[in-house]
Amino acid sequence: MAKYVTFFTYTGEAWARMIQSSGDRTAAVRQLADSVGGSFESIYWMFGAQDGLAIFDAPDSVSAAAVSVAVGSTGAFKNLETHELLTQEQLNQVLSRSKAAAQAYRPPGQQS
Repeated sequence: MAKYVTFFTYTGEAWARMIQSSGDRTAAVRQLADSVGGSFESIYWMFGAQDGLAIFDAPDSVSAAAVSVAVGSTGAFKNLETHELLTQEQLNQVLSRSKAAAQAYRPPGQQS
């Protein structure tokens, strides 16, 4: 199962609702991950360009995209980005495959 991170920024309206009715968002995120056959790992809050991030596992990229689309459709977020996370082993595989790909690729404007 692949691991994903979603960075999010709430709208002002969403923050106002949470101030009036605070609660632990962990259960909601866990239920969402479970709904696509995945699992929830953790959620973190931060200050800056994003308000937080959630880490979850999903069976495939379509399932991860479904999570992102479902969350984004609520209107509670002004920014939402989901990215697949790679392990060191996966990065090594990427770099190995990149050797052949780099030799096969012709940049724009360069003759073969």
